Amino acid sequence: MDNLYTKVKLYLDANSKSIDNELKNIVMQNDGAGDYIKTWNVSGLAKPSDSQLNSYSSSVAAEEAKEVVRHTRKHSYDSINNQLDLLYHDMTAGKLDATGEWHKSIKAIKDANPK
Repeated sequence: MDNLYTKVKLYLDANSKSIDNELKNIVMQNDGAGDYIKTWNVSGLAKPSDSQLNSYSSSVAAEEAKEVVRHTRKHSYDSINNQLDLLYHDMTAGKLDATGEWHKSIKAIKDANPK
């Protein structure tokens, strides 16, 4: 199902739609014979054909790898409260540049998890 989900996401992205906004309008299912789109109610965009979805096959691995990086980064960042506290202390110290603690903490996460 992940592969179909990613292909649908790429199809929506290519047509100026967002999976986050449209997922409630799409039902993907597997009845034992393979994954398929059961319901498609995306306003202004036709349900993709199998050939349209398959055109994204070469992009699926790259997109799924980026999603892993986004997920890892998201769960590595400190809470917003702690980030704001770091920014406050950096502002007080006059370090709103690459020498500030907030910047260094964010950069370390991005460097450890490159896209």
